[in-house]
Amino acid sequence: MNLTRLALLCTLIGGFLTAVSCPADDTDPIPRIQVTGEGSIELAPDMALLNLTVTREAATARAALDANSAAMKEVLAAMQSEGIEARDLQTSGFSIQPKYVYPPAKPSGEREPRQITGYTVRNSLAVRVRDITAVGRILDTSVTLGVNEGGNITFTNDDPSEAISKARVRAVRNASDKAKTLAQAAGVKTGKILEISEQSFSPRPMPMASAEIRLARSSDAVPVAAGENIYNVTVNIAYAIDQ
Repeated sequence: MNLTRLALLCTLIGGFLTAVSCPADDTDPIPRIQVTGEGSIELAPDMALLNLTVTREAATARAALDANSAAMKEVLAAMQSEGIEARDLQTSGFSIQPKYVYPPAKPSGEREPRQITGYTVRNSLAVRVRDITAVGRILDTSVTLGVNEGGNITFTNDDPSEAISKARVRAVRNASDKAKTLAQAAGVKTGKILEISEQSFSPRPMPMASAEIRLARSSDAVPVAAGENIYNVTVNIAYAIDQ
């Protein structure tokens, strides 16, 4: 036998031994019970987010801007007098828009160019109110000082982490109870946790937590209702089935 044939034979034998000594991993998956658990916590809000807008119109952009700035300065001063810190005040929008008029078409069908008849200036302010009891009073003061748009309110919590943690515990307990019920019904027992995942959901703004500034009365504080926020957590857990 020459060297070429000997080398080829050794290669074939080596490949066969490797295939025999390293079989494919075809083990069966671990039997499991897959469940979903839900938990929720209700928490009274301790903070409100307001959006206030001052809108002014005038024949010139300069005049509209000056009128808007004067009103917004008074609003900012009022916020500070209510104890709102500078970190809780932020300009959320600003615009200067021309107002146009479109002359009617001539008998020939020709149209004159549009004409600017004035300007509108809008300045929006986002306010974080940490004293819920002051919300109605702040809205009323804002209208008195010139705020004439906005007023959307979102009641939230400064730090909901503790509430979310409690919701997690409830969700896991709920999942565990479901798994035990299923296991008992099937005549088996649950074992260790194989997989676990979580989804957290922040509360949506409540419909009642909204106020229309343009309809507010200056004689009384604007009535608002804070309600409660609901923090939801969903967990997916896979338990091994003890044989």
